[in-house]
Amino acid sequence: MWLSDFRVVLADRVLPRGSLRIEGETIAEVCDGIVPGAALYGEGLLLMPGFVDMHGDMIEREVEPRPNVKMPMELGLRDLDRRLKVSGVTTAYAAVSFNPKSAYGHLRSYEHSQEMLRALKALRPILKVDHRVHARFEINYPNALAVVEELIADGTVDLVSLTDHTPGQGQYRDLEHLARRTQRDLGLTPEEAEAHIRERIDEKRAHAGDVAATLAAMSGLCAAHGIPLASHDDDTAEKVALMQSLGATISEFPVTIEAAQAARQRGLATAMGAPNVVRGQSYSGNLSARDAHAAGLLDILAADYHPSAILPAVLELAKADPEGLVGATRLATANPARALGLADRGSIAAGLRADLVIADDSGIGHVRATFRNGRQIFSDGSLTLDIAA
Repeated sequence: MWLSDFRVVLADRVLPRGSLRIEGETIAEVCDGIVPGAALYGEGLLLMPGFVDMHGDMIEREVEPRPNVKMPMELGLRDLDRRLKVSGVTTAYAAVSFNPKSAYGHLRSYEHSQEMLRALKALRPILKVDHRVHARFEINYPNALAVVEELIADGTVDLVSLTDHTPGQGQYRDLEHLARRTQRDLGLTPEEAEAHIRERIDEKRAHAGDVAATLAAMSGLCAAHGIPLASHDDDTAEKVALMQSLGATISEFPVTIEAAQAARQRGLATAMGAPNVVRGQSYSGNLSARDAHAAGLLDILAADYHPSAILPAVLELAKADPEGLVGATRLATANPARALGLADRGSIAAGLRADLVIADDSGIGHVRATFRNGRQIFSDGSLTLDIAA
């Protein structure tokens, strides 16, 4: 099956009027020029590799769209699948936390997180996107170690990140900013917000246990099972050095330019949120993804909490990227695939999986169709695919 007359985004250039042949689940051939008798003509639309999202926080809100309003797990996971494929995501790592004292309450309890992940694993054969699991391990809760260990042992977990959401460091290093957010979000007075933050700090310290031993155990567990390890919310060069010593190869959401520079120097891939790019700023008041990109310190774009932001973020960064659209596209495709050890996807090249996105790049961009393993899994109805061709 040929797809023809597209601006095909390759790893090193864009074919202005390129064509691509799909055979089974893979890309069989890529050429410059229009091919007669194609199954689909793009008339100049973009043809990009399918987006590889290493960190998406949406699963919890799909299964419980309002506090304490729990929907059937299968319904929530199907809704998540739809949301991802409409956004051009063909490989998605659902980021699930094991943090019973988080602001999300029972949604991040050990039991509920386990239930979501086992349900996701069971539904994978019938879902359209390639769903994988990103276990977010809160280092101050060593009791979660046994839970994550069990999930790793049965093949449920594909990526682990080490997180610490204690106020005063990491994502919440700016306590004044956190206090203002807490007042606004919870409707508290300044005094109440300060007490709330102090209580969170005390709670974290009370559950800290032997953090060093916990980190070493998780590091060894990931190494033994060949699972990539990421750090989270790095704020200093010292923290980056510690995370690298534990085996981390990805620094997700560095909150300072210093941390991003340290990650680059130590060979860690840096990942930041597409919503940060679209908005032009971090919602937590931390490092802007645009600034990180301008400094040459951004390697991976992740959905974070909003997958439809990936395409607009790629198009926005393409304006300033030294390699234009080619360089910006790699942030959501080849780079995350390489960092996660997925050698069969992330680029448009013969022999790789036919995971593809057809997009209109006018305005903020619009995904017209998504293919996974050579099969169309989403279309907005504006294109007609002639399967018989």
